[in-house]
Amino acid sequence: MPAPPPVYLDHAATTPVRPEVRAAMEPFYGPQFGNPSSAHRWGRAARAALDEARERLAACLGARPDEVAFTSGGTESDNLAVLGAWRARRDPSRRAVVSTPVEHKAVLAAVHCAAAEGAEARLLPVSGDGVVGDADGAIRGDVAVCSVMWVNNETGVVQPVPALAARARAAGAVFHTDAVQAFGKVHVDVRETPVDLLTLSGHKLGAPKGVGALYVRRGTALAPLFHGGAQDRGRRPGTENVAYAVALTVAAEMTLAEAEAEHARLSRLRDALEGAILAGVPNAVVHGAASARAPHVTNVSVPGVDGAALLLALDLHGVAASGGSACQTGNPEPSHVLLAMGVEPSLAASAVRLSVGALTTPACVERVGALFPRLVEKARAAAAAGPVW
Repeated sequence: MPAPPPVYLDHAATTPVRPEVRAAMEPFYGPQFGNPSSAHRWGRAARAALDEARERLAACLGARPDEVAFTSGGTESDNLAVLGAWRARRDPSRRAVVSTPVEHKAVLAAVHCAAAEGAEARLLPVSGDGVVGDADGAIRGDVAVCSVMWVNNETGVVQPVPALAARARAAGAVFHTDAVQAFGKVHVDVRETPVDLLTLSGHKLGAPKGVGALYVRRGTALAPLFHGGAQDRGRRPGTENVAYAVALTVAAEMTLAEAEAEHARLSRLRDALEGAILAGVPNAVVHGAASARAPHVTNVSVPGVDGAALLLALDLHGVAASGGSACQTGNPEPSHVLLAMGVEPSLAASAVRLSVGALTTPACVERVGALFPRLVEKARAAAAAGPVW
């Protein structure tokens, strides 16, 4: 009897490249290979394609073309936002950099770097459901930069970014949000939300790995991380990757066009998956379930079961999942996100993140919903039996 087809439930880690995106990139590996900084016809053609990509991506965000900087991905965009804004605004009267303990490590590491340069790192506490509470006491007149992710990559919890951005603006602080998991999952429009900086990543949307963007509101001072060229108004020197800029733009446009229908579809799949797991494992815990969440992520802990062992068992049965952020794979420590939410370390260590997306069908959910409880039962039996020497 042939093995059932594999099931990919790790769309929060990365997504397959869309065929339309690959087709849009192809000309820039052939006849349109020019350097967009060159003045000849090959360079002008590349420049025209890059400018068009910038205009179209800006339209996806409600931004102006000059407010879009292409980067190598979410990590670079997060670092450029936090460190670039901090270094550009360095002022003895504004030493604080505010964030949360549930951010992606790209933001937290940048905050720590700013602290090493003299900033006061200030982390806003979150509730047991992963939501930032009253931030007025922390976001005040001594804050240079505030960075809060819109949708958490491990739990799917949605933060009140519009309210936090408004509070930061009132305090005179620059506000950044990591919208890597938010774009296409929640409504993102910089005309309506007073964010100054916003991060996107292509490979979460069906574009290749290695491309992202940073929205930079006009008038927001930003010190570059790289040096050596005048490209992108000096914000991001270096020869632009035209093929990848086009890829990100096409993926973003397709994501927005599908957003309403996909939100409904993914919500149904996520809810069905959680329902099946909770029916088969009644004491399982869905982290952040009481909060507003994006539709594609569920994070489940099973008391008494080692999360790494459960992930391995799922993989052996052809199911791809993760223990949290893909960037933390191999880290034996429990998720910093769950620990910040007050989850006991032993329960956090049992967490499994399942994320639905383009490759997920009802049949996938049905299969995993039936398999998950069986694997939990086996894991518990093995744990009860103890080690075999």
